[in-house]
Amino acid sequence: MHTPISITALASVSALGKDRGSVWESYRKPDHLITERDFGFDKAFVSALSDLEDEEIGKVKRADLKYKNLDNSVLFALYASRMAADLAGWGKGAVFGVNIGSSRGATGLFESYHREFLERGKTSTLASPTTTLGNISSWVGHDLQTNGPQISHSITCSTALHALLNGVAWIRSGMVDKFLVGGSEAPLTPFTIAQMKALKVYSRGSDGGYPCRALDMNKTANTMVLGEGAAVACLERGELNQALAVIEGVGYATEVLQHNTSISADADCFQGSMRMALGEIAPGSVDAVVMHAPGTIKGDSSEYNAIRKVFGEKMPALTTNKWKVGHSFGASGMLSLELGVLMISENSFVPVPFGAAQEWSGKVERVMINAVGFGGNAVSVLLRRC
Repeated sequence: MHTPISITALASVSALGKDRGSVWESYRKPDHLITERDFGFDKAFVSALSDLEDEEIGKVKRADLKYKNLDNSVLFALYASRMAADLAGWGKGAVFGVNIGSSRGATGLFESYHREFLERGKTSTLASPTTTLGNISSWVGHDLQTNGPQISHSITCSTALHALLNGVAWIRSGMVDKFLVGGSEAPLTPFTIAQMKALKVYSRGSDGGYPCRALDMNKTANTMVLGEGAAVACLERGELNQALAVIEGVGYATEVLQHNTSISADADCFQGSMRMALGEIAPGSVDAVVMHAPGTIKGDSSEYNAIRKVFGEKMPALTTNKWKVGHSFGASGMLSLELGVLMISENSFVPVPFGAAQEWSGKVERVMINAVGFGGNAVSVLLRRC
């Protein structure tokens, strides 16, 4: 990468917590944050916000009359974005871009409005404007009063890291100096759960105390679990003293799919994205990889095979957070990046408690973050300590 870009702030809201301290404390514990919830037609394991966090999101919704009709995917993003902008010192009226995406968008509202239509044959006035995907970045831009570009998109589960790619590209182009990037997802709805179960990838039960067995290479069943939340990062041009980490490389790749939902056995897309992110940097200098690893048999194994192809005998330590907090679709990549930044800041590796023992050098200075979604859209981001 020719232009150094610093991550000057990170904020998130998920079952992990709502501030850096609580998130890191959660990661240091071997307990998962997944519970079983009744969705009327069926029960399912999910990772939801805590009651305290739900209360905080409620305050955002009630604080402004215009916000009362917004979907949780927008409210989560507002909450996380306010925190990140405050941590970065980006005051009201500061000029920065916003790119926050979502895989599913306003899922809860859309299901509610559709139900209303089936019952009444008509729907509410705000049905269309509050369920468009552009809602997220537009409302965040409005809330933070920025005049920079405001972009929303959906590139399935790699959405948040594609937002980071966009932010990097805009900054490197010289069109802006700062960009707020990330993803937000509120997928814990009956129809969304039913869709995932129809794919035969959803967890059916708790195995050894862990409903999601992400990065367990010996599992015999798919164990994906859905989670909700949002995560955003503040990007700024240059290598700044206050940076949490520096983006040293970014990579992306797609592949010709053999199936609607799966990538190749050796994840050609991940091989391409990781090699692009590394550039001229020696693979052996990467201390850890935060994997996408959704907890499915094919998904986990194909990404592992790709890492083997790229890193060879000098394998970095491997981890993921989906065993703990589930798969939050479009927000998942930024939650993974948050884990990578925390490991760099704390110089500590967070293992998967039931995974194979990892050979860790004892330092975390460079971390690779991976994400991929339906369509084979892979993204890899290489971070290093300042």
